[in-house]
Amino acid sequence: MEGFQFKTQLKVRYSEIDGQKIVFNAHYMTYLDIAISEYYSKGLQLDYVFADGIFDFVLAKSTLEYKQPARLNDVLDLWCRTVKIGRTSFVNEFVITRTEELDPLVKAEIIYVSIDPKTLKPQPMPELVRNRIEQFECDVDF
Repeated sequence: MEGFQFKTQLKVRYSEIDGQKIVFNAHYMTYLDIAISEYYSKGLQLDYVFADGIFDFVLAKSTLEYKQPARLNDVLDLWCRTVKIGRTSFVNEFVITRTEELDPLVKAEIIYVSIDPKTLKPQPMPELVRNRIEQFECDVDF
């Protein structure tokens, strides 16, 4: 997927499909949560900032555009990238495709807010996190 440096995968499980035998819409938010967690862990290699209480974030706004359904046992590619970093907020884009296909099932944009893990109040994004994202997302002009 052009422009994306990171993807992770998952397989659709029986408990995620509905009576129409497609993934129930709310499960896509879980898939995006998996994608952003893996992005920080495996892509950016920043697990320690969460464990050490340096950084955390909360969802402020999400927009999902459903293009076509996923079905039981589909293996999905979850694409994730950071496209904008403000003082305390940042924007991630996501695309979900079936593995080895390019047509999106879902496109999403989520705005997150950087918070202090102790007070849960907004805080500026730590420079080490900002710098790592800027290095990783080399194509993006922040």
